[in-house]
Amino acid sequence: MQTTQSIFNRYQEVCGRFPKIVACTETVDINSLLDITDDIDAFVFDAFGVLNVGETMISGADRRLDQLRERGCAIRILTNAASYDRSGAIAKFKRLGLSVADDEIITSREAALLHLTDGHWGVIAADADRLNDLPVTATRLEDSPEIYDAVDHFLFLSTAEWTTHRQDLLMAAMHRRPRNLLIGNADLAAPRDNGFSIEPGHYGHLIADFFPEYVRFFGKPYPEVYDLIETSFFKVPPHRIAMCGDTLHTDILGAAAHGWRTVLVTQDGLFAGHDTGEFSRLSNLFADWRLDRI
Repeated sequence: MQTTQSIFNRYQEVCGRFPKIVACTETVDINSLLDITDDIDAFVFDAFGVLNVGETMISGADRRLDQLRERGCAIRILTNAASYDRSGAIAKFKRLGLSVADDEIITSREAALLHLTDGHWGVIAADADRLNDLPVTATRLEDSPEIYDAVDHFLFLSTAEWTTHRQDLLMAAMHRRPRNLLIGNADLAAPRDNGFSIEPGHYGHLIADFFPEYVRFFGKPYPEVYDLIETSFFKVPPHRIAMCGDTLHTDILGAAAHGWRTVLVTQDGLFAGHDTGEFSRLSNLFADWRLDRI
């Protein structure tokens, strides 16, 4: 069973694979994002634990986004969820009741797909994912060992159908013939309505423990998604961008490594019910600002 402490501990174990930063040394508590709009021109939001928990929008999230827009701030949602193609991600946020323009959403899946090379890819994806946005030849990885051996590369998008048996098949195939493995969602876990789900980053790091040179992660805290966000803005300097997230090792670390400001959101995500100060001290990861909800 995943817990806040076990997830944090695993992030600590694998943090040598994360971008390097010069750590902020303290966090300032604020009551609202409206308190910092004089300092910030663009707000970037994690989804799980900040805008929604599972399939439920966090109360007031839609209203806060509208208020920030009214103050002239640009808005982006930066999600590590890679189970949907772009149209599916847009549809999900609209189902939640969030008023979000199509160009305000950036996903880790988009970053991963930009780095697919020639060859036959073995893909780990949800059954409902039609894989229409993949620009390469691809075969789903399920329970046939010969398919794992036949493909040239691996792409991990979703844990929806993934099992311990399939993870064993992937590990065995890597031992027989190491190949590139792209992880489309770097998260270890995500907050849901009834606990935490296991995400592709969890399985990716298990492979990277043995084959670090073959595994590449996409999504926060890795730089490619932050580059996509910056490209989507018009001349907003990094120090005028604020990342709002619930996880120190992904949202906060990755944004700080890119020169952005950071806001740790505490009530509904990874650290719900915990004092984040102790986790910041243990990891030496401090956000610029902290608040319960956006």
